[in-house]
Amino acid sequence: MTDNDATLQRSIGLPLLLFFGLGNILGAGIYVLIGKVAGEAAMYTPVAFFVASVVAGFSAFSYGELSARYPFSAGEAVYIQEGFQITTLSRITGLLIALAGMVSAATIARGFYGYFDQFIHLPEAVVVSGVVLTLGAITAKGIKESVSIAALLTLFEIAGLLMVIYAGRDSLVTLPAQMDTLLPPVTAEAWSGIMLGAFLAFFAFIGFEDMVNIAEEVKRPQFTMPAAILIALLIATVIYALVSLVAVLALGQQSLIESNAPLADIIAASSDYDTAWISLIGMLAIVNGALIQLVMASRIFYGMATRGWLWRGLSRVHPKTNTPLNSTLMVTGIILTLALFIPLEGLARITSFLILVVFTLVNLALIAIKRRSPDMDEGINTPIWVPVAGCVTSTCLLLAQLLVI
Repeated sequence: MTDNDATLQRSIGLPLLLFFGLGNILGAGIYVLIGKVAGEAAMYTPVAFFVASVVAGFSAFSYGELSARYPFSAGEAVYIQEGFQITTLSRITGLLIALAGMVSAATIARGFYGYFDQFIHLPEAVVVSGVVLTLGAITAKGIKESVSIAALLTLFEIAGLLMVIYAGRDSLVTLPAQMDTLLPPVTAEAWSGIMLGAFLAFFAFIGFEDMVNIAEEVKRPQFTMPAAILIALLIATVIYALVSLVAVLALGQQSLIESNAPLADIIAASSDYDTAWISLIGMLAIVNGALIQLVMASRIFYGMATRGWLWRGLSRVHPKTNTPLNSTLMVTGIILTLALFIPLEGLARITSFLILVVFTLVNLALIAIKRRSPDMDEGINTPIWVPVAGCVTSTCLLLAQLLVI
């Protein structure tokens, strides 16, 4: 229970939730990571993205079922509590997910300055502070306003990626002739690079797990949550497949690896479009990613506080906005502090590692839950081999990274 009579309101339907999830999945990751993935997987970059999508897909089904069973804020922490009944582990999991979101948002906010500076020159601290505080105000205003803005920005993100695919459409014609160079041999060297690339590419797929943390504000969550999670991941997989194919075919291995702005370089190499457009869209994608992470982290703290796992004051809901105001203010302050004072490097690897650990735990929790209560009347009922596969694939991707450190 909260400390007052106000509660979160179920105002988010399937379309808004779908765009909320897509905005997070299609966020800054694909705009900056594809060159890094190519640095590990070379011409097998599309295969690396496919491997990452398979790993994410198993866990997406697990999240779909769990979000229907337990449509509450602080989703992962709740799932692990239901699976293992270990409050300490649940609390740690929730805090780690929230921390990952805040670190991601802080890094994204700092990255925004690089794009912004191409258009207007202002001190970095002013720009970063302005972005974080504005997003904090939007989040505090209301969940529907936050998700509506995220949905609008997501449309721009999708438009940017479709622009890249359209600009490089001629390179896709050469796909049959280049198939031999895109399909990897069964050798340790080739697959070592693919697995390292997949570990990085996995960062571009994460985001669907953040959707479960606004479950208390979603209409008909038993249907809406799993449907939105799975549709969002499917759309992202198709777009990433086309973008990664265009990238390796239009730019080639070495140019893609050396590029600091691969999507802009694809457009420059394949068309006469003004690359400033893709830079502007990339800037909007960055803002969208930070907004969604801020919403997600505030809901995790709210959900944990309602269960007594954190200070109860964080569960207070403002009676007019129906948002967890104290949680939102705290998350905004932490993100701003991180963005202004702490240099953050290796975010993709750190975040991917953390999320894979959580995915492993969530899949194990679903296995334990299904052994006690196999089926639900509403939502989806995945076969038990799905969370088993999710646990195994997440663990394998983790081990592949650890073995080369």
